[in-house]
Amino acid sequence: MSTKLQQMAEAADSPHAAQRASFLSLKYMKEKNKAAWVALFAEEGLLQDPVGPSPLDPSGQGFRGKEGIGRFWDLLNSGVTSASFTVEVIESFPCGDECANYWFGVHTQPDGTVFKAPVISVYRVNAAGKLLSVKGYWDTSALK
Repeated sequence: MSTKLQQMAEAADSPHAAQRASFLSLKYMKEKNKAAWVALFAEEGLLQDPVGPSPLDPSGQGFRGKEGIGRFWDLLNSGVTSASFTVEVIESFPCGDECANYWFGVHTQPDGTVFKAPVISVYRVNAAGKLLSVKGYWDTSALK
């Protein structure tokens, strides 16, 4: 990972709309800023994190619209509230109206339990720079 890339990610600074939205998403997740995070999404946004069935989304259909995306946030933070959450962006590939990030998240729970996950996330934005979709690819088996 380049220091410059990590600095861009932490500052949520990029000339590419999709990459900027992806960095802001990671920043707001780390800051636990639900309102700012949900505001990144278009009204018709779709969130699949991870893609397919998971403990938070047994149907695997994802969370649609700002209400659904806000519900995802609440589910994620209700029983899995981290004492700390750090993000390390390894690679970021902006292309057109999308951006794919390879990043590593570390959740340290209040009891000291650590959950580490390598993640690939694909972000797609509309002409206004709002997120139309976020698809996360990571292994949920470590949650069991």
